[in-house]
Amino acid sequence: MSTAKRYWPTAFGLVIALLGPVVAFVPMDKMFGDSQSFSKHVAEQLVLWTLFGSILAIVLCWEKRPLSSIGLRLRWRSVVWGMGLAVVFVFLVSPIQLWILTKTGLPGFESGLARLENLPTWFLLIATISAGIVEETLYRGYAIERLGPLIGYLGAGLVSLTVHTLVHLPVWGWGPTLSFFVPGAVITAFYLWRRDLLACIVAHAVTDTVGVVFWRPLA
Repeated sequence: MSTAKRYWPTAFGLVIALLGPVVAFVPMDKMFGDSQSFSKHVAEQLVLWTLFGSILAIVLCWEKRPLSSIGLRLRWRSVVWGMGLAVVFVFLVSPIQLWILTKTGLPGFESGLARLENLPTWFLLIATISAGIVEETLYRGYAIERLGPLIGYLGAGLVSLTVHTLVHLPVWGWGPTLSFFVPGAVITAFYLWRRDLLACIVAHAVTDTVGVVFWRPLA
């Protein structure tokens, strides 16, 4: 296989990982408009899982590499690390986010949460778990691991962090989006340190579940 052909799968995977969510949601915005109907939220979940499946297919079938190449290993210590990181997010990082919003006078999370208030709790639970699995796989596992050899892992972390932060802009607005840089930087630094995707997934999913489903003032 030529060098160019060898890099095609990774190039395609990086486009999906970094730009997939934004590009995929554009047609839905045109289709549903400003509607926050249940069907729109279901469609968004289907898109996210399609992107997730596409990345796994690229890794396993096209690149022919193991899932450990994107940091995914099924270990109990990963779950423990993830739960510990979630505690840090809920009791330390989230208050810092709220403090930043208060001090800067930027809009808070109200408008974003308003989009979710009519959704059933069971669906919110699915959505927060999905966000942890899909976003961490795309932005932390795949993007960092594949960009790292090309531009250095610190540079890869910065690119991933920046893109992942800005993806939240359409839903949450500038205030929350800028504040998301704080937890994003923490979990990116953790991934660069441990290279443990499962821990990041657990931390993200648990934190979102606490903030959006069980303790909305933190979100």
